Amino acid sequence: MTVLFDGIASGLLLFLISVGLSVTLGLMNFVNLAHGAFAMLGGYVCVVLLNRYGVPFLATLPIAMIVSALAGVVLERTLYRRLYGAPHLDQVLFSIGLVFMSISTANYFFGDHQQPLHLPPMLSGQFHVAGADIGAYRLFLIVVGLVLAGGLQWLVTGTKFGASLRAAVDNPRIARGLGIDVDRVFVVTFALGSALAALGGALGIEMLGLDPEFPITYIVYFLIVVAVGGSGNIKGSLIASLILGICDVEGKYYVPQIGAFVIYLVMVVTLIFRPQGLFGRMAAK
Repeated sequence: MTVLFDGIASGLLLFLISVGLSVTLGLMNFVNLAHGAFAMLGGYVCVVLLNRYGVPFLATLPIAMIVSALAGVVLERTLYRRLYGAPHLDQVLFSIGLVFMSISTANYFFGDHQQPLHLPPMLSGQFHVAGADIGAYRLFLIVVGLVLAGGLQWLVTGTKFGASLRAAVDNPRIARGLGIDVDRVFVVTFALGSALAALGGALGIEMLGLDPEFPITYIVYFLIVVAVGGSGNIKGSLIASLILGICDVEGKYYVPQIGAFVIYLVMVVTLIFRPQGLFGRMAAK
């Protein structure tokens, strides 16, 4: 039960970090491999505020989201929007360049060592329930992940903004003709994706660590979640994250010799039978 619980917490942490990529890649059709850089930015904002200025951990989370969202707005306005209609290869090469720039910047200001994180006492303890040791912080991650998943699903499928976003992506010209401010919708969506990445990056420090190589180390995991769940599908990203997190933790616990490869095996098997992902739409023939 303890291992299963840790797997669920790991899966929801994957969801928290990768759901922003699902938003920008699936809903905006933009391949942003620099997503991990925004997560890293949120992590560094969190540790700087916490360790240098004594800001409470929970208070650093919204600040990290705001800082990353502002960075996303600036980059979207100045660089990203020039590539919305470009081939995906151009988007990949551009965003990879941003990744290496972010790594060099983090190395310059913070060095190449892991950043320490001191959790508040209320998130540091454990509960003993039904024979399992449940960490308070992992329980916190589960609650935050589920609440966020519900809120995002409602935003995308049950609000006027979600409808405007889908219309702006499917046919920007017609959307503008209907009075939708496509540019504003895109910049808000990109800011949302950047803020979600920062939240996941800040919450993930305790389990994943934080150093300048973060964007490169974990971008594959984020892409696996989006691929398995189905691009642009919040529910799919959530379920895929849970499956991958549980399989990853269980594999590393029970078969440590090959545990690191279990998550890739799950991805390969899933995409063999569902090339569009668990909840992705079938391509038109």
